[in-house]
Amino acid sequence: MSDEPPRPPSTPLEDYALLSDLHTGPLVSREGSIDWLCFPRFDSPSVFAALLGGPEDGRWKLSAVGGEVVSRRYLPRTFVLETTWRTPTGTAVVTDFLPPGGSEGHPDHADLVRRVECTAGTVEVEHDLRIRFDYNRALPWTRRVQVDADGTCGLLSIAGPDALLLTGPMLHAHGAAPAEPPQDAAPEEPGRPDDDAGGVSDRLAGRFALSAGESLDWALTWYESHHPLPRAVDPARTLDQAVTFWTEWSSHVSTHKRHEQAVLRSLLVLRALTHRGTGGIVAAPTTSLPEEFGGVRNWDYRYTWLRDAALTIEVLVAHDFTDGALHWRNWLLRAVAGDPDQVQIMYGLAGERRLAENELGHLAGYEDSAPVRIGNGAVGQYQADVVGEVMLALAALRDAGIEEDTSSWELQKNLLRFCERNFERPGHGIWEMRGDPAFFVHGRAMMWAAFDQGIRAVEEHGLGGPVQRWRELREQLCTEIMERGFDAELNTFTQTYGSTEVDASLLQLPHTGFVAYDDPRMLGTVARIEADLRGEHGLVHRYRTASGLDGLEGGEYPFLICTFWLVEQYARSGRVDDAGALLEQLAGYANDLGLYAEEFDPDTGRLAGNFPQAFSHLGFIRAVDAVVRARAGEDLQERSAS
Repeated sequence: MSDEPPRPPSTPLEDYALLSDLHTGPLVSREGSIDWLCFPRFDSPSVFAALLGGPEDGRWKLSAVGGEVVSRRYLPRTFVLETTWRTPTGTAVVTDFLPPGGSEGHPDHADLVRRVECTAGTVEVEHDLRIRFDYNRALPWTRRVQVDADGTCGLLSIAGPDALLLTGPMLHAHGAAPAEPPQDAAPEEPGRPDDDAGGVSDRLAGRFALSAGESLDWALTWYESHHPLPRAVDPARTLDQAVTFWTEWSSHVSTHKRHEQAVLRSLLVLRALTHRGTGGIVAAPTTSLPEEFGGVRNWDYRYTWLRDAALTIEVLVAHDFTDGALHWRNWLLRAVAGDPDQVQIMYGLAGERRLAENELGHLAGYEDSAPVRIGNGAVGQYQADVVGEVMLALAALRDAGIEEDTSSWELQKNLLRFCERNFERPGHGIWEMRGDPAFFVHGRAMMWAAFDQGIRAVEEHGLGGPVQRWRELREQLCTEIMERGFDAELNTFTQTYGSTEVDASLLQLPHTGFVAYDDPRMLGTVARIEADLRGEHGLVHRYRTASGLDGLEGGEYPFLICTFWLVEQYARSGRVDDAGALLEQLAGYANDLGLYAEEFDPDTGRLAGNFPQAFSHLGFIRAVDAVVRARAGEDLQERSAS
């Protein structure tokens, strides 16, 4: 038996809040611990990784001594987080945020700001800051430096290419603590480090007493270690900048009255996961949060999937935010530029193609779910649906009045050539299965949709292309799907050709226009999904993992987007009351800040999978849209193939 004490349980995902500067997305626990932070980008190595291990893997906890959290909220329409603490002697409010786009005048820097204000009585606040660069593979060298000519000092922590400067009331290093400069020493020149002080620090800590009306601020600034020291952050100014940025952005999107604040928060999440510089949209800001607690289905989602980004763009366009959609279209043009045969399903935030998957054996994993992975081996997969998703999103832009330019339409023709060249190729499906490739019905229907949208672009928007060839391929796919992907005896579309299994992705067939929502074949498919994939809890699994098709061990919890798709299907096929009831159930699975993870475990009542998940949030928005319009009596039937 091991002499080591058991690790405490991981903080529930629903206890975390997301912060964002449109470059990275740290997670802050209800108890004030920033347990996940990657600087400067979503996909950069972490500075804090307690989320995937414990405090020793890096965190920054700021708490009121002897206190408890009585409330937390985002300032309206922002990602500025306010947490209220109550102690036996007083109350305090902690404000956490990242200035969007970095400090004013420092576009290559990234800042995390924490402010504490005592609002009544007296409080004592405590810090526990443990910097662990490169997923806790590099302890920093920490020393005290003078930052500005006015004598402002800070603590500078460096390991290799990364540097973090902490400014604010001084914390004290534990381990080899930075030496204090002699009292009679002359002040250093601003930006010049004190080379005679410093050491490897295990953690930085401190306690500070405040009375009513008093406040203290700290800022943690990342920059490349070979650059000069940055100036100290002005917390008040950057707070105003953050509030202004988010409120101005949110004023440009439209929402329904039903679930208005929840939909707005979901739209804000989609914006928060979009890199401001490149336009790339990450699927989630985290890696390796498990699809089953203690299991091996742990993946890195900090990249831009063409599918996820395309579905996000459709939602943003539907809510009148076309500027963000154009930003993504420009990202797409750069990412897939070149030989159409080299199109990938996913890329890095700037369009990087090499996302090799590796395991970090030194991290225990969330709820001991190992391995912890960085990179994603699915980057090399062929998934037949991806081009269809992209074509549908770009069609939504056209239909919203955004004109094509020469490059964007040429890109789409290249994508259709890619489809034609891979016409007879089996794939790994929307869920990135790691078993043998197969002809997934959802993927083949998405190929149908790709050619269908190309034909529409020619016929309805006057663009040029080999439309007759596209019509032939579209018809061939339609015939093939109905012959090989529909089981007439069972009255259901199937997961793959020749199978009797079903897959929740089949709920997307009407969205492509391939079949109407109320088509008897679609209703039969829904009945099979309800019987095979929907449990007593009412939530929908992606597919039956017991079938063995995915090539992975273990199981997984229901995927939230699949159940949101069922809401949409119900609403658009006349089951409006069922749709409304299921939507209300799902709305209760968001945490108190309106954030959804990838999955929900109904047995424990916990969120699971990477968090927050763009897929879940866009699914929620679409589900609300469908219910609202169905209750308003709008005709939402799509064109169908047959």
